[in-house]
Amino acid sequence: MSGFITTIRNIYKIEDLRFRIIFTLGLILIYRVGSFVVLPGMDPQALDNVDGTGGIFGLINMFSGGAFSRASIFALGIMPYISASIIVQLLGMTVPFFQKLQKEGESGRRKINQITRYLTVVITAAQASAYVAYLRNTFGDAIVIESASFFWFTTLIILTAGTMFIVWVGEKITDKGIGNGISIIIMVGIIAGLPFGLSAEFASRLNEGGGAVPLLIELALLAGIITAVIMLVQGTRRIPVQYAKRVVGNKMYGGVRQYIPFKVNAAGVMPIIFAQAIMFVPKLFQGAFPNSSFLLAYNNFGGWTYNITIALMVIIFTYFYTAILYNPVQMADEMKRSGAFIPGVKPGRKTSEYLDSVMSRITFPGSLFLAFVTILPAFAINLGVNSQFAIFYGGTSLLILVGVVLDTLQQIESHLLMRHYDGLMKTGRIKGRSSTLGQPA
Repeated sequence: MSGFITTIRNIYKIEDLRFRIIFTLGLILIYRVGSFVVLPGMDPQALDNVDGTGGIFGLINMFSGGAFSRASIFALGIMPYISASIIVQLLGMTVPFFQKLQKEGESGRRKINQITRYLTVVITAAQASAYVAYLRNTFGDAIVIESASFFWFTTLIILTAGTMFIVWVGEKITDKGIGNGISIIIMVGIIAGLPFGLSAEFASRLNEGGGAVPLLIELALLAGIITAVIMLVQGTRRIPVQYAKRVVGNKMYGGVRQYIPFKVNAAGVMPIIFAQAIMFVPKLFQGAFPNSSFLLAYNNFGGWTYNITIALMVIIFTYFYTAILYNPVQMADEMKRSGAFIPGVKPGRKTSEYLDSVMSRITFPGSLFLAFVTILPAFAINLGVNSQFAIFYGGTSLLILVGVVLDTLQQIESHLLMRHYDGLMKTGRIKGRSSTLGQPA
């Protein structure tokens, strides 16, 4: 305990770090307050009936911290920006124009960010229109008390402005705060549901007569799962790379050994997001075919059919996304041009084959564990855990929480070590996702 208090004091002594943490907490507070501001023209008393717990609505509601079900000005949250970023990222892997921008350095990065923002506005406007249609078609005048055209216009403007304001808040946290702003906003939205999940689970255990003992067992299991997920997020295979020696004049360059870190879970949460997006498709057709046994099976989130299918899709998408992130042929060519080689492996084609084989071997256990983490909430629900609390046992929410917390703690530790203070841990150093991948959290 004394070591923890000393670390807090060291953090407070560093003026720049203290300002960054307070600045980040202030912007998070503004974001959370805004998530409770109801859209103009809505009846707040009727919003308790809004369904924001299942399917794609449940995913949006989780990422927005409940703002979707409250019909607030931040109802769409950061999801439109995430969608636009994914689209631009995929375009950067397939379209030559975006590939060229990626190679232009800082100027190219600014252009890509500008394109992402424009695409975010378009996606937000489309989703805002769908959100208005959902509210009016489902609840009609019971919730929406303004005229249809005026309400659609004002809501479209407010929701778009709200999402862009959240994007601005995220960028400000990244620039002047601590951690990756967009990731922190997502984490705050997810963790906002944790108190409600804990209270709902505690209430259900009291009603069943089990008391606090089953809840303590569930918390202990959750701690073990979090530990396993941390091992998944930080697990790497380091490939040694030797640089050839070069003599220039009277000086010798090169001859050093470095490492290429291959992550066990290089794809992160993207395979789960892709798989969940596809698994939401059957829900769209359930209204047209309510008696279809096929659609009913794939809309049962706790059933075997749904979970086996999504687990297989996560494994497939893990291999797919990892293959997009890592190009062994390109890596081998760059190593050959820079005079680097893997000890015991010939440069060129042999190196690319070796890198590909290593990547395939470490991706397989990573994909299996990622698939297992994806279906863990379904196991928890089937074992009697409340659905609001079960989502923290795995899936997208747990991976994002662990990854963002590790990245943020790594930045705090870097500030401490840079000023010759002890780190957050007595032994070892915290490694976030961005420390090895070189990509944003």
